[in-house]
Amino acid sequence: MQKNTSVVLGALVVAVTLLVIVWAAPRRPAPAMPPLAPSVSAPVVASVAPDAALAIESLLAGAPAVRSPMSADGPGTRLLDGTVPPPLGDDAPKALRFGVVLVQYRGAQRAPSTARPKHEALDLAKGLALLAQTDFKASVDKGDPGSTMDLGRIGVGILEPAPNYVLFSLPTGGVGGPVDTPTGYWIIKNLGK
Repeated sequence: MQKNTSVVLGALVVAVTLLVIVWAAPRRPAPAMPPLAPSVSAPVVASVAPDAALAIESLLAGAPAVRSPMSADGPGTRLLDGTVPPPLGDDAPKALRFGVVLVQYRGAQRAPSTARPKHEALDLAKGLALLAQTDFKASVDKGDPGSTMDLGRIGVGILEPAPNYVLFSLPTGGVGGPVDTPTGYWIIKNLGK
């Protein structure tokens, strides 16, 4: 009995010693990962209708507050004619409510892999912009998911430069666009303060 106990105890000591050696051995460092882009979220204002919450997340969730050098010339930084949006005048509102018609294209943020090519999306957006001048609701109904009559209230400077300029330059009730944004083409309606 003593001999068996000694053998079991000796085997247990050897096993524990091996475990300590294996677990204490230096580990290889994990391969270096490229740094992630800073996480930025657009502020959501409390006056947003509950049914627009998904649309806000879909459209604004990735809107950078500070432009990185990589996005200096991406979607949303220039108007469709290729010009950089001019500064807003002093009479521009500080915040307003707006509606948006979204037309997604292949390669846009959160666009499905089955989305239309960019040139087809632009043609559709131009047609929906004409319709939106007289019937914004019909244009919203024909737009892609994320289109909404009232996206809520937003402050100046939250959006990319091009949609920011178009929206805050419109008179109340005015419709503008299409505007290229990271999520697709937007047709925007100024709903006022």
